[in-house]
Amino acid sequence: MTAPITTGYSRTQIALHWAVAALVAAQYLFNDAIAEAWSAYVQGKAYGFDPLVLAHVAGGVLILALVLWRIALRTTRAAPPLPEREPPALAVLARVTHLAFYGVLIALSATGALAWFADVRPAASVHNVLKVVLLALIALHVLAVIFHQSVLKSGIMQRMVRPGV
Repeated sequence: MTAPITTGYSRTQIALHWAVAALVAAQYLFNDAIAEAWSAYVQGKAYGFDPLVLAHVAGGVLILALVLWRIALRTTRAAPPLPEREPPALAVLARVTHLAFYGVLIALSATGALAWFADVRPAASVHNVLKVVLLALIALHVLAVIFHQSVLKSGIMQRMVRPGV
């Protein structure tokens, strides 16, 4: 079964993209509380309730749910084709990067949950490495958008702003 051909992203796909982006930004911005709680836990020290810890855990669960929803939509609705003049090497890089985004976001949620809920301490180390990988992917993604807008003039940013473009 092949995915249907589409001309642009749907409102739901766009909303999910920006919701995940906002949640990921919040995870980085408010990371200190969970890092302190984890450090205290590993050292055997008491750590009182902090709503930012709960927010980080809930944010990770929500990111996982939204990413799985995005994958389901991408499978059933598809994604629009790449711009017509997309250089072949960039087309491959785009596909690999998007797959890496999904994989890293899922792995971050899984390793965070394993560390926090199951006390799998190596998972915490993997989680920290994946945070850096995700930052690199985000930087690559932003640079690709800038390159598409300013050099290739493909108007690709409009696809994540207006449905059906």
